[in-house]
Amino acid sequence: MTFLTLSKLFIYPIKSAAGIQVSSAQLTARGLELDRRYMLVSPDGHFMSQRRFPKMTLIQTAVLDSAASLSVVVTAPEMTALTIVPPADSDEPVEVDVWGDRTFALSCGPAAAAWFSQFLSTPCQLVYMPETSHRPTDHGKLGPGEIVSFADAYPYLLLSEASLAGLNQKLAAKQVSPVAMSRFRPNLVIAGELEPHAEDTWQRLQIGEVNFKVAKACARCSIPNVNQETGDRTKEPSRTLASYRAWNKEIWFGQNLIQEISDASSLGMLKVGDRVEVLM
Repeated sequence: MTFLTLSKLFIYPIKSAAGIQVSSAQLTARGLELDRRYMLVSPDGHFMSQRRFPKMTLIQTAVLDSAASLSVVVTAPEMTALTIVPPADSDEPVEVDVWGDRTFALSCGPAAAAWFSQFLSTPCQLVYMPETSHRPTDHGKLGPGEIVSFADAYPYLLLSEASLAGLNQKLAAKQVSPVAMSRFRPNLVIAGELEPHAEDTWQRLQIGEVNFKVAKACARCSIPNVNQETGDRTKEPSRTLASYRAWNKEIWFGQNLIQEISDASSLGMLKVGDRVEVLM
């Protein structure tokens, strides 16, 4: 039997900003703690991402004290560091839009809005998702009990190191530089003796003591073409992926997961090195 492990864990405190590689992470009903709880929105409340603003990848976040604080320090080139604290629940909520989902968030205030507006050279504000906000997973298709943060549609994105290695082999054959895992912005990375895209066949899996269900494959947008170190946009790796991972008018890479939650005590924690068992 193939021995699989959780080799990397990532959280992305601000949607579409740089991620943080962590050694462990607490699970919540919305996904990993602190993952995509903050988001940049335009003046009309529409979410912003690297699709239109690739410079967002240069926004670095660091957890302040502990993930439980939900506070972060933000830095970016030629900008003074900014400490962000979740707004008080008593603050006036603002309505925001994520892929057609209308939900309520709290503004992080004028100082944060000015900081991000200056760096991105466009008016925007930073918002935070409080516990009272309810955004259903996959636009409500999985029922009202499944909720998600400001992630695109699902709480967890899984990729295998084998799938990335397979892609980089194809890029090398075209004399194209390899791409890093960060291009695909996963939460969970799996290592072990796998064929590329073995995760396409998985339906249920256990990581450590936590059970997950595969919801659907991940349809990729243009963000993997953004160099996460520089913010430059190219035509790869989407061009190569389209040659072997395209069907139904989409490019597919990775799997979206939801946790199988029986009660609040089953949320659990994940740690790098946890054993991974494919259940179905």
